[in-house]
Amino acid sequence: MGLIITLIVGGVIGWLASIVMRTDAQQGILLNVVVGIVGAFLGNFLGSFFGMGASLDTFSPVGLLWAFIGAVVLLGIINLVRRGSVR
Repeated sequence: MGLIITLIVGGVIGWLASIVMRTDAQQGILLNVVVGIVGAFLGNFLGSFFGMGASLDTFSPVGLLWAFIGAVVLLGIINLVRRGSVR
């Protein structure tokens, strides 16, 4: 059951981040899930520098916020890499 919830929440977080970064039309459901899950790990890593990291074992609003921030940062990095390789 935990895996299903992780996939659903990861997909929603990735989808919201892709809307903010205006990459929603380029991404499918699978990429939204991947961005959400990897963004959660990245967000937790970034949050630990500020002493506000969340536990990935339990559900918390702070954890969702850091997951969203991590997903947005991840999409920003991906956009920079894509833009740099096109030139």
